[in-house]
Amino acid sequence: MGDILMIRASLAALALSCSFTAVAAAQEADPYLWLEDIEGEKALDWVKRENTATDALIVGRRGFEADRQRARAILDDDRQIAMPGQVMGDMITNLWRDAANPRGLWRQSPLDAYLAGKPVWTTLIDVDALGKTEAQSWVWHAADCLAPAYTRCLVSLSPGGTDSDIVREWDRTTKSFVTDGFILPQAKSSVTWEDADTLLVATDYGAGSMTASGYPRIVKRWKRGTPLASAETVAEGEAEDVGMNVFAFTDGDKRWPMISRGKTFYTADIKLPNVDASRYISTIVPDTASVRGVIDGQLVIFLNQDWANIPAGSLVSLSLADMSADRQVPIITAMTPTKAQAIESVSATDNILWVKALDDVEGKLFALRRDPATGKWSQKEVPLAANATVGIAGTIGKRDIVLATAETMLTPPTLYAVSEDKAPQAVQSLPATFDAKAMTVEKRFAISKDGTRIPYFLARKKGATGPVPALVHAYGGFRAAQTPGYLTGQPYRAGPLGLYWVEGGNAYVLANIRGGGEYGPAWHQAALREKRQNSFDDLHAVAEDLVATGVSAKGKIAISGRSNGGVLVGAAMTQRPDLYGAVISGSPIKDMWRYDKMLAGASWVAEYGDPDVPEDWAFLSKYSPYQALRKGVKYPPIFLYLSTKDDRVHPGHARKYAARLKELGNSVYYHEYIEGGHSVGADHAEDAVRAAMLHAFLLRELVEMK
Repeated sequence: MGDILMIRASLAALALSCSFTAVAAAQEADPYLWLEDIEGEKALDWVKRENTATDALIVGRRGFEADRQRARAILDDDRQIAMPGQVMGDMITNLWRDAANPRGLWRQSPLDAYLAGKPVWTTLIDVDALGKTEAQSWVWHAADCLAPAYTRCLVSLSPGGTDSDIVREWDRTTKSFVTDGFILPQAKSSVTWEDADTLLVATDYGAGSMTASGYPRIVKRWKRGTPLASAETVAEGEAEDVGMNVFAFTDGDKRWPMISRGKTFYTADIKLPNVDASRYISTIVPDTASVRGVIDGQLVIFLNQDWANIPAGSLVSLSLADMSADRQVPIITAMTPTKAQAIESVSATDNILWVKALDDVEGKLFALRRDPATGKWSQKEVPLAANATVGIAGTIGKRDIVLATAETMLTPPTLYAVSEDKAPQAVQSLPATFDAKAMTVEKRFAISKDGTRIPYFLARKKGATGPVPALVHAYGGFRAAQTPGYLTGQPYRAGPLGLYWVEGGNAYVLANIRGGGEYGPAWHQAALREKRQNSFDDLHAVAEDLVATGVSAKGKIAISGRSNGGVLVGAAMTQRPDLYGAVISGSPIKDMWRYDKMLAGASWVAEYGDPDVPEDWAFLSKYSPYQALRKGVKYPPIFLYLSTKDDRVHPGHARKYAARLKELGNSVYYHEYIEGGHSVGADHAEDAVRAAMLHAFLLRELVEMK
């Protein structure tokens, strides 16, 4: 019997190997590989022709310019909430973008004035003016000012919106870059202050210093006044890793710099300073856990898998002093959510650990305190807004205040200052930008192929009857939960597209399919690797539920997804071309055979699988959108939008997919921005154009039927 099993296994392996070899040969003959040449003249000429063709179909259409102008006015509205940046003692920062400042003003206000809703702003860096002075198309990334003085800051600026950026030291007292300060050349760097004269730096140090995913492999300690080339190596990863990251937390007067070696997208080894801070040592933090913060001498981690008899999805605290001294460490549960809940974000003030959780995809805020005598944690729900999406926007440490937002699809966001035992104080609200009285939002559930209940949010006009065109937006990957926000920003990176759609009498849907984090780690793992089909089935189930309940009809449903959502909608349109009438796909992944060889793609192998492993390609090949396209099949029209300067998801994915679809006689709308990076859109002007273009596309294909 054993010999028979071995023979069967050998035959199966041989068959799989032959299949793999055949597919490999086919891929080598890919006629559109030349479109992967990002800045190649031939490829860019193709892009220009496709952009021009799409513009000819859309830009001159009746209503386009009105849509664009309205979107720009909404995005640039000077009544928008000045979202908090870093709290620096008695000051708070904000990055402000409007019509006069498209790339932004980094500015500060006294904290008390800000909390009173009457901020007094002083500009620190005018990004537009800086770009003009330096002849660079700067896009703001971040500023990290060192506590407790917050005098010196590390400012990160990206040319054109790429993930890679330049880091320069800046002085908040002189409001200028430090002439002889720290400067990091353009790269996908990770950098943090170790102290006022020392940085931890993971960057491109030359040949052999980057991983296969294109991220830093080496961390060095860089002392002020010395060349970067002489910096001391403090940690190294492997070439096959995703990359090294450095970060730091402040706990009272103590700073805790840390190093994370990302072995895969979902596993990382955490190092922290030993007792005398002479070196970085390993910790007991499981490599599947995520570091969420530091409070009261405790490192708070989130469990993505069960650990020490504590269930996945829980928060756990570990003594930093014990770990740095290499002593036995007590493992204490801080919070375990219910089955309907998922912990989404965590922030610490001096004495409270603030937790934003989802409860059936609706936001809740909790305050956690640790008893110094017993080490045990207690939790208390802090009411903010019922049936709303809640977000943690910042914290004010010494006051134990969290800055949190609450919004729904029909209720504009409000920023609150929240204390544990006081009623939330509204700091600023976005005025209503549309009349919501005639609209309604419902939370519904669809039943997927395997019986799983899939929540989705449905927005439409009150009293709507009869099937109407529907737009379904989803993501389904990388633990990223999709939560409903005000319609002027739905779906992601498309401005007020959701609003336009509902105002026109149509239905807008946000689908909470598996692969995200809506119900914790298990929801993500249910669509991981070989289980990816579950996320596609979930999307199909939502669309079919819209048909079954009379909301929409087959062929009248558009699906939207960007980045990983590009895999989703690509697979969906090839599997069920009968069900969908239009597709929107932004910064998309499409070619699962070559994705790991294109830019940052190798870092996603833990999510999708490795196409070079025959067993993995066996399931990847079943849905890979680019490979799934077939002659003689009529696919729904698709609008692909992306950026040439996207250095995360290779533009070749969208380019090749468009070219193949057109070769097969299908309708393709294509728009490739030069700048903007992975987010697509370096400023509000580009975002407004995109909202108008996508609305025109949906009207043309689903409402007016050309």
